[in-house]
Amino acid sequence: MLVTGGSRGLGLEMARLLSSRGYRVIAVARKMSEELDAAAAAARAAKQGAIEFRACDLSTVTELKPLVRSVRADFGPIYGLINNAGLGTSGLLSTMRDTDIDRLIRLNTVSPILLTKYVARLMMSERNGRIINIASIVASVGYSGLSVYSATKASLVGFTRSLARELGPLGITVNAIAPGFIDTAMTHELTDDQRDRIARRSALKRMAEADDVARSVEFLLGSGGRNITGIVLTVDAGNTA
Repeated sequence: MLVTGGSRGLGLEMARLLSSRGYRVIAVARKMSEELDAAAAAARAAKQGAIEFRACDLSTVTELKPLVRSVRADFGPIYGLINNAGLGTSGLLSTMRDTDIDRLIRLNTVSPILLTKYVARLMMSERNGRIINIASIVASVGYSGLSVYSATKASLVGFTRSLARELGPLGITVNAIAPGFIDTAMTHELTDDQRDRIARRSALKRMAEADDVARSVEFLLGSGGRNITGIVLTVDAGNTA
């Protein structure tokens, strides 16, 4: 199980949950975090699944193919790929630096597409696999200051739906999950008032949590998701209802 951006936040939550369900999780990030190291130790102690780590700068696209090769060589067939790594840089388009726009598009769009390409090739030979792209509700709902970020997440939605058609005949499912505003590093910049307003706007009067997204990933990876492909599952406590 390959999880990108698995060192902190949502990726860390997914690694913890999936390893507790018996999966061997390969967490990919620039560097190991103390939290991930502790989670890996806990998984070893519990003897339920495992958490491994691979260091990789996913924005350096030349590292992606060797990464997939090394994971395949060390751990065998890759059953699942969760494209979670991404930047949440905000800013008005008219004032954003070109370099920031380039970094957003490269890490949020180009890297997951290329990584999926290399993993999908292996899944095609096995005629089995699950691919999950972590998008966002901003792919379909406008937010001022998030135009470029929204564009990258919308691209993942289109990518998901078309790739599901390509890989479906080989038994591979491709889905996206669109979280709302959840408690991760990307939302820590919000003020308490902003967080309260988001919660009040939601149908359930609260914000979704990282665990909610992780459990949705678990469902799509399991037997319940075997006939679900090409969909976008929204996890936002009813913020977009």
